[in-house]
Amino acid sequence: MDPVMLSRIQFASTTLFHFIFVPLSIGLALLIAIMETMYVIKGKEEYKKMAKFWAHLFLINFAVGVVTGILQEFQFGMNWSDYSRFVGDVFGAPLAVEALLAFFLESTFLGLWIFGWDRLSKKLHLMSIWLVFFGTLMSAFWIIVANAFMQVPVGYEINNGRAEMNDFFALITNKQLLLEFPHTVLAAFMTGAFFVVGVSAYKMLKRKDYEFFKKSFIIAIIVGMVSSIGVALVGHSQAQYLVETQPMKMAASEALWDTSSDPAPWTVFATIDTDNKENGSTFQIPYLLSFLSYSKFSGSLEGMNQLQEQYVEEYGPGDYIPPVKTTFWSFRIMVGSGSILILLSMYGVYLVARKKLDQVNKWFLHIMVWAISLPFIANWAGWIMTEIGRQPWTVFGLFKTEDSVSPNVSAGQILFSLISFSLAYLILAIILVYLFLRVIKKGPHDSDTHKEESHDPFDKEGNYVS
Repeated sequence: MDPVMLSRIQFASTTLFHFIFVPLSIGLALLIAIMETMYVIKGKEEYKKMAKFWAHLFLINFAVGVVTGILQEFQFGMNWSDYSRFVGDVFGAPLAVEALLAFFLESTFLGLWIFGWDRLSKKLHLMSIWLVFFGTLMSAFWIIVANAFMQVPVGYEINNGRAEMNDFFALITNKQLLLEFPHTVLAAFMTGAFFVVGVSAYKMLKRKDYEFFKKSFIIAIIVGMVSSIGVALVGHSQAQYLVETQPMKMAASEALWDTSSDPAPWTVFATIDTDNKENGSTFQIPYLLSFLSYSKFSGSLEGMNQLQEQYVEEYGPGDYIPPVKTTFWSFRIMVGSGSILILLSMYGVYLVARKKLDQVNKWFLHIMVWAISLPFIANWAGWIMTEIGRQPWTVFGLFKTEDSVSPNVSAGQILFSLISFSLAYLILAIILVYLFLRVIKKGPHDSDTHKEESHDPFDKEGNYVS
């Protein structure tokens, strides 16, 4: 019944649930825009149907995402008032821009897009969906401006015990932002792409509207490959910057208790003893950590014990080592999930390029259905590593988590709201799954048109014939 821990649990639960919908909305908006662009350029009705079908899922996801975002803001204001006082003058501008400009841009043009199919010209209608996509990017940008400040605070001064912004340009050119934003957005593209791939693979296995979903699969698998490789490349640069700005987080993500050897090996697996601050069984790849950290096969990294001593000198007494096991394993779950997605997407693009997608054994399509979960797992693991690895700070080097909670909110009140929000999320999840399954089962057929049984391109033996 510790208010700090309960507040952290509630923040994690609301953010993780909300983070299901945000990347999916961004990724689906991109794919819908691409599909409608192909419709405008090629003039083929099938691309229009594709845009409309995936838009149904996008709109459901967008609506639920808005609700979860409101709940997230409510718990933030209720549980973290001292933190809000500390960073309010810094966060006020970017979050106001996000709400008043980016979100309203997104919402306005989404309305035009929904109701403008038969009222706007093709090009103007196409512009609407691209502006919706741009709005989703801008929303993400301004939110990440705030998060980047929490990781690497810039453009501020401390006045009367509060951080006050004195350089807006420094805030929006923060190097942490310039790496974190593309990493997050590319992960969102990947999330939307593998969602479309997975749903398409499911319908292809069912042989329902096979050609329709095959084309969706092809578009999405290409986007998935490009974005998943991009995530890895930007993530590599982000990890190298982490060595400079948050070496304790980097050391925790490697369970590196003492300064490493030179060159440093990368630990694939370790049994971690946090009580004695040592590792048991480990499996390591020589030289790899040095290469990942410095792009060369030499160089050592500072260990958590040495950094703890430095931080005590700089910030005063305290425990500055984050939860090591959580940071270590969340990083590996993120990297492992991302690596699997890269391999799957590359194989999928290979099948498309060699025109072997129709002849492939069903095992690949079954895998791609289950692969829908991998981007969400990677997103969650990455967020957990980013936030847990920064502990005990909410704003690194400036403000601690234990000082951030609301002083007048009791543990009982937080527990009540935690249970209430969890029930609300459960209801929303059930509604979301029901609506998703309903739309997917129905397929791309409009309710106001007669539903035709799609041509089955396979013979009785299961061979592709058309």
